[in-house]
Amino acid sequence: MITAFTRRTLLTLSMTLAATGALAYPDKPVEWVVPYPAGGGTDVVARVLAEAMGKSLGQTFVINNKPGAATNIGADYVAKSKADGQVLLTADTGTLAANPWLYSKLAYKAEQDLAPVGLIARFPLLLVVNTAVPAKDYKEFMAWAKAQPALNYATPGAGSPHHLAMELLRDKTKLSLTQIPYRGAAPAVQDVIGGQVPFMFLDTAAAYPHLLSGKLRALGVASPSRVKTFEQVPTLHEQGLTGFEAYAWQGLMVPAGTPAPVVATLNKALQDALASTAVKARFQVLGLESLGGTPEQMRGYWTKERDKWGSVIKAAGIKLD
Repeated sequence: MITAFTRRTLLTLSMTLAATGALAYPDKPVEWVVPYPAGGGTDVVARVLAEAMGKSLGQTFVINNKPGAATNIGADYVAKSKADGQVLLTADTGTLAANPWLYSKLAYKAEQDLAPVGLIARFPLLLVVNTAVPAKDYKEFMAWAKAQPALNYATPGAGSPHHLAMELLRDKTKLSLTQIPYRGAAPAVQDVIGGQVPFMFLDTAAAYPHLLSGKLRALGVASPSRVKTFEQVPTLHEQGLTGFEAYAWQGLMVPAGTPAPVVATLNKALQDALASTAVKARFQVLGLESLGGTPEQMRGYWTKERDKWGSVIKAAGIKLD
């Protein structure tokens, strides 16, 4: 017979487990789904965090790249997975803030089928060009762009944060631009480097090695202040594009219905990873702003971003189905 005392004891134990993350996982690898190809900024961050979280939880984390359909393939896979904490998803601006507006029909509903664990980070976006483009800053870029009969730009995919940032730029500058979407940042970057497409918005993590090697040139950063790793790159605001701010941000999610103690365990492991010296150093090099926080804080951030980019999408009349 379960007495009132026993109920209180069980409730206290449950709350303690949720607060401390003291929950054992089954002895099998945790699958972390990245809805982009290997090699892009999202993939890099997931691998850095998976290593740190795996150590703290005593688990093996395996990255599973499932690119395609503006992150919908990976998101749908996780949404339909067993809700036991064994399958995780990196969800980003596109998954949570853009796709509900871009697609009239989705195989999943993020608000109903996925649950937040916590925010990971946001990536300031850089306006980058092929080194053959005769522009060293944003003003020179605008002079060059206005002289072109037609302009193509690359994105990691239609509806991605990079695409929406360019739509915002197009709206503010009235440039005539045509998107060339790719299946992820890595192939898009390679074509910008190769000169097939002259420019794009690229997140700091994906841009870092190519700026370091001199294969790309950064003309401006779409954040309110300069990024420490790229301090030589002025903000677009500094160069006359006032009020322009665009980030790619990410959070960690699980299937809806995942038990609260499991979510709490994952959240604690995520916060510990973000606070670790190794991860902070890696994020700083990549120009990332660590976010963190509770699942509730992630849901609030997600809601605000969905409203912001929904306005941009509706104004541009973008639909992907």
